[in-house]
Amino acid sequence: MANAPTKKAEQATHQAIDQTRNFAEKAADKTKDAAGTIAERAKDAASTIADKARDATSSLTHNVTEGASHLASTASHKADDAVAATGSGMQSLASSLRQNTPDEGMLGSASNQVADSLERGGKYLQEQGLSGMADDLSEMVKRYPIGAMLVGVGIGYILARATSRS
Repeated sequence: MANAPTKKAEQATHQAIDQTRNFAEKAADKTKDAAGTIAERAKDAASTIADKARDATSSLTHNVTEGASHLASTASHKADDAVAATGSGMQSLASSLRQNTPDEGMLGSASNQVADSLERGGKYLQEQGLSGMADDLSEMVKRYPIGAMLVGVGIGYILARATSRS
């Protein structure tokens, strides 16, 4: 009979060991599940942060691009307005020249030619603006490349002389 309590004790010990082992296995499984969940949540959070950073960068880039475009457009409009005002001033000067110079004789003929040139130039500036002038200039350079090069060299020489004396 002494054997019976020992067997019971052994059974109880084995049962306790089995329960402990089951408990440890369940704890390990739950720890793995929790670690997996934490890793998933960390990955989702990192993805969300990356998406928000990408969106913020995209938004910032869009705002900067839009601002630069607006600034360039405003500058372009102001330059076109200045060119149109110059053209209007040239036409006004042509009108004043016609009113204040004689109509006949050599002086009258010369002043009429100058007034006509001023008026045509003023109309051209008002109608074409900077973009039209740039198009016409590029056409002229394509049509007369050697002459354009010589004019460029001459202007460069004059600018160099003017700045070196200062």
